[in-house]
Amino acid sequence: MFVRNENFYTFRRNYPIVTILIAIHIILYAFTFLGNLGIFPPGQWLYVLGVGWNVAIAAGEWWRLITPVFLHADLFHMLFNSFALFLFGPPIEKMVGKYRFVLFYLLTAVIANIVTFYLQPLGYRHVGASGAIYGLLGMYVYMMIFRKELIDAASRQVVTVMVVIGIIMTFLNPRINILAHIIGLVAGMAIAAPFLRKAKNFFSIPRYAPTRYREENDDIGFDPNRWNKKRRMPFKSKTIYNILGIGFVILIVIGLLSSIFSF
Repeated sequence: MFVRNENFYTFRRNYPIVTILIAIHIILYAFTFLGNLGIFPPGQWLYVLGVGWNVAIAAGEWWRLITPVFLHADLFHMLFNSFALFLFGPPIEKMVGKYRFVLFYLLTAVIANIVTFYLQPLGYRHVGASGAIYGLLGMYVYMMIFRKELIDAASRQVVTVMVVIGIIMTFLNPRINILAHIIGLVAGMAIAAPFLRKAKNFFSIPRYAPTRYREENDDIGFDPNRWNKKRRMPFKSKTIYNILGIGFVILIVIGLLSSIFSF
């Protein structure tokens, strides 16, 4: 489920919502970064108006329960959440559909932010898509327990490892919004059932394939060795996936080190 062998064009067509969300992460981070440098002042205003600030929420600025989902504190924060969305978002978007995916993603994030508002001090500020990301993980955990037909054994192992690593990192890094992570995970598990009511197994859903791959695999003529052929990931896609995988491991290591040594 989590092996991405599409090129950019097919990924964008297969998973438009995930693509849009990642693009929003990158664009808004670029705006706010340039704003903090004084190069693009509207970027700084955007961050100030969008950050999750409990005092402002209590004063009636309710949009701050949603806007923090699209903002990030630094480059590592943005890259980590964007890659997590790239990894875990596509299967769920395909299984539940675009509109249900958007609703689930935002709902888990808002639930996490509401709990943060009520249980954290009034001066507390936060940004990031972590609550929504952990909401996706919560849906996978629900599948592992109640809808096992929707998730294969290899994917269960990946989810288990990522949940364990995520929880460890949550409590190691003092700058992380612990409530958003934990509540996002629990909320994802709690509300997953109605969203998965008509869901289909990810592997049974037709997806766009790269043109070259279709041409090689759509031959309707009889080939006695057809079933002995192995599907091979295109070289470019395989290379990109390996680079992203290595990059994700590096990000995890950096995150753990920065949490321990605070640099």
